[in-house]
Amino acid sequence: MDQAQIDSKLGSLPQWSRDESGGIVRNMEFPTFADAIEFVNRVAIVADEHDHHPDIDIRYRRLKIVLVSHDVGGLSDRDFRMAGIIDDLAG
Repeated sequence: MDQAQIDSKLGSLPQWSRDESGGIVRNMEFPTFADAIEFVNRVAIVADEHDHHPDIDIRYRRLKIVLVSHDVGGLSDRDFRMAGIIDDLAG
């Protein structure tokens, strides 16, 4: 995926940005640790359903979610599709 394609897709995902790892990232904060874990569990279910699993860093009430397609060595449509699903879960 070239930079113009990435920029275009990120335009429809305002909560997401490029990550230094080459993926896309969204940072989130929840009212409680339990709320953050509940959200991670919901993401885990859909990630298994789509066979596309984000990297998730949990720091108390804060989450950092990174999507990248390791099998293609960069970003793919699957990453942006999963980002949209995560956004939908977040409401």
